[in-house]
Amino acid sequence: MAESPAHRFGQVIGELLETVVLPQLETFCKNQGLYLDHQKKNRPARTGKRVSWTDQYGNVHDLDFVIEREGTDHQIGSPVAFIESAWRRYTKHSRNKAQEIQGAILPLAEKYQWNNPFLGTVLAGVFTEGSLEQLRSLGFQVLYFPYESLVAAFGSEGIDIAFDESTADDVFRQTTNRIARAPKRQMDRIRSHLIAANQHVINSFFMALRQRLGRHITRIVVIPLYGRINEFATIEAALRFLDGHMIYEGSGEFRKYEIRIEFSNGDKVEASLEAKDKVKDFLDFVARQ
Repeated sequence: MAESPAHRFGQVIGELLETVVLPQLETFCKNQGLYLDHQKKNRPARTGKRVSWTDQYGNVHDLDFVIEREGTDHQIGSPVAFIESAWRRYTKHSRNKAQEIQGAILPLAEKYQWNNPFLGTVLAGVFTEGSLEQLRSLGFQVLYFPYESLVAAFGSEGIDIAFDESTADDVFRQTTNRIARAPKRQMDRIRSHLIAANQHVINSFFMALRQRLGRHITRIVVIPLYGRINEFATIEAALRFLDGHMIYEGSGEFRKYEIRIEFSNGDKVEASLEAKDKVKDFLDFVARQ
């Protein structure tokens, strides 16, 4: 089946977004001593071009960008950031795309919860405020390039991309071909225009990334839990128990350790573990993140 002109046009916009974001991600990772993996990268540590990660249920998710600690071209590191990008032209597709991004990243965030990874998405085109807020409410940092800023960036070089559902395939095809053949200097100017128009949201996104991955531990709380398990059928019975319960150090049988680690940016990582060796492994793991 032949590729539709509208689909190819979306790929061209996606490639433009990549040239905006990728250099800044590369600079960030170089300065922080982190490893950036992306689909255009030739990496012997993985097979093929896809950046694929498996969640705890065995499902494979292909992502656009993953940042790792202790990763190299020949060794997969610990993932500390998952970032997806997407272009949508119409609001009717924006909610579905937001849910698709959630479905790709949230299971991985659950599997690697001890890493407390940064969750990011780079969006362009037309997305409803509801779809953007849905992502933010789930902990995503959203870098959003509105459709109007894309139209203005290309318009600054005399290229009209203000298309809609009535636009003929020939127009899509001609414009896409014109962009594909555009001189590098012209595309650089379009990119610069787009960055200048959205510099404040770009800065906010990378500030959030720095705060998450440049954080340091400020407090570690270890709570040993002791005591018998007491079960009650009513609130009143539980309250009577609490009225007569005497609290003292180490009362009853040891149950588990509750651990909470607090970071300079306000993040918290919590764990509930029974074995002391597991607690040590957990603390050692977090120290290396």
